[in-house]
Amino acid sequence: MASQEEIRNVREEKIAVLKKRGILSYPSSVKRSHEIFLIHENFDVLSHDDSVISAAGRIIALRGQGAIKFIVLDDGTGHIQAVLKRDIIGEDEMDFFENTVDIGDFISVSGTLFKTQREERSILFSSWEMATKSLLPLPEKWHGLVDPDERFRKRYLDLAMSQDKRELFRRRAKFWQTMRSILIREGFLEVETPTLEITTGGAEAEPFRTHHNDFDMDVFLRISIGELWQKRLLAGGLHRTFEIGREYRNEGSSAEHLQEFTNMEFYASFEDYRFGMDFTKQMYREIAKEIYGKTEFTTRSHTFDLAQEWSEIEYAPHVLEVTGVNVLTATEQEMKNALASLNVSYTGDNRERLTDTLWKYCRKNIAGPAFVIHHPKIVSPLSKTHRENSEITERFQIILAGSEVGNGFSELNDPHEQRERFMQQQRLLDAGDLEAMMPDWEYVEMLEHGMPPACGFGCGERLFAFFEDLPLREVTLFPLMKQKI
Repeated sequence: MASQEEIRNVREEKIAVLKKRGILSYPSSVKRSHEIFLIHENFDVLSHDDSVISAAGRIIALRGQGAIKFIVLDDGTGHIQAVLKRDIIGEDEMDFFENTVDIGDFISVSGTLFKTQREERSILFSSWEMATKSLLPLPEKWHGLVDPDERFRKRYLDLAMSQDKRELFRRRAKFWQTMRSILIREGFLEVETPTLEITTGGAEAEPFRTHHNDFDMDVFLRISIGELWQKRLLAGGLHRTFEIGREYRNEGSSAEHLQEFTNMEFYASFEDYRFGMDFTKQMYREIAKEIYGKTEFTTRSHTFDLAQEWSEIEYAPHVLEVTGVNVLTATEQEMKNALASLNVSYTGDNRERLTDTLWKYCRKNIAGPAFVIHHPKIVSPLSKTHRENSEITERFQIILAGSEVGNGFSELNDPHEQRERFMQQQRLLDAGDLEAMMPDWEYVEMLEHGMPPACGFGCGERLFAFFEDLPLREVTLFPLMKQKI
């Protein structure tokens, strides 16, 4: 088998042959009268009037020899067979084509449409143009890129060889388009908030740090989709807002976690967490039906149906039932003992991290769809205290296949209580908890001016990954890779 360097040298020689005939290997444009999907949609009309059409695309298959050649072209909208006959194009042109064209090249062909004896729609072409000469070969057709590392590094080859993979990312685009359309239809205004922040607010996660040269100060990449900024907009009279954007967390990677990902957050004035639960349930159902035409999915060895009744699971009572620990009253040592008996490893030994670890252990066996509700205040620094129980909050998370795929709550708008919650987070930071939330005292000042009661909610591409039953890296076009040494 020839090496890539040998293949490159042969194809460089073909470029020289093209140049000798005055043909550019990388022209700015070539003939193309129709995208390939339009040729298929209008095939009967286009084939009956014998008009000459032009199509362009990458050669993904090339077979035949002697008097006839069959070429499969793919332009990203579809693929079609192009047929080259020696008695039509001529001896010299046939030989020239054979000596200069390879699988992987982009070409344009012009000719008439017909169907083969096997009823395959085809173009019988009488002329062609080189659009782009490839120097390196495509992966072997039947195996493609097997190594995941290579697939992610060379996503362009992964996509070139797999129509299914291209359709996956079209569904991903439709996922976000559908969500955006629903929110706009329901009166939400799309906004943009900073991705560089002096303090990271809206979530508990370790941020990425960088330096702002002009201001000579360190800043952070955001860890939420502008939660504290969007709530400032509510205070300013924009009563419903949302943003879809990129988020960054300097944490570990897994099937459900990446350091850079896309999320959505919305905020609605004069609504509470019960509104959020009903709204998001209907939104999830509509997205599933629009993209997949169904509401039942199997992922992570769980099966769930979004159309069925969504159960409500009380946070603290559920942890007590599964582990025997009342997270509202247990000591930190009792929590550690329980985690040790369950063989659960954890990072961070303060009450907040221990509580969260116990919950995540319990969560993994919930198939859903379910709402876990009424989280303890210690793990919910921005959630409003429950109106009937001061130990818990008006918060909900959506659970599918044992994982959280959505988080919302009645927003805490009492400046006194928010100040106390931030002070608790500062104590955690001072004790070395890198995931504790940075206090934003200017945000507290905003609350002192007054912010209406509101519901906020966030979800992201993890939901799409669950619909597809794939790890997050597989549904991300260009996941961050370690640099090759």
